[in-house]
Amino acid sequence: MAMRAGTEQKLLDAAEELFFAHGIAATSVDAVLEHAGVSSATLYRGYASKEALVAATLTRRHRDWQDTWTAAVERWTDPLDRLLAVFDALDDFRARSAASRWCAFLGTASEYADAPAEIRVVLDAETDGLRTRLSALAEPLVGPAAAVVGEQLTLVVSGALAMRLRDPGHDTAVARSVARLLVAAA
Repeated sequence: MAMRAGTEQKLLDAAEELFFAHGIAATSVDAVLEHAGVSSATLYRGYASKEALVAATLTRRHRDWQDTWTAAVERWTDPLDRLLAVFDALDDFRARSAASRWCAFLGTASEYADAPAEIRVVLDAETDGLRTRLSALAEPLVGPAAAVVGEQLTLVVSGALAMRLRDPGHDTAVARSVARLLVAAA
């Protein structure tokens, strides 16, 4: 028997809030169940394990992030602005989601020395998607250097996200300026 959509939404909302604000290891399944107001039988109807719930929560968050990034890119026509829209998206996503202190994907990766397969798949997809999309957006600006610039910008974006641990009010201004320099140097 499948889980009802509304119940699944409540469960994923609770998991996202607790896992990414307090940590996956620090959050018990019982805490997620209590916060969502659902039973363990309901959870296990949809997810075989805590790791499967983490993977589903990350998958949904990745979809939300992609939608936010797409909307930011679509606001621009200039190729440089479209590339730098990743920082607009980071700001937009942060403003809408207080459910994590920094990046749910980096946070999850840091919690698992050897992530279970279902989580590793989602983490890899997010990283590969970030790198690929940044490379594609860089291509009109830097041509054959797009893959290198995409890799460099992946590092810049990851660093900007990590800075939120050191300074919760950290914005994307420095990351944007570094990105501009990398594009100009390419």
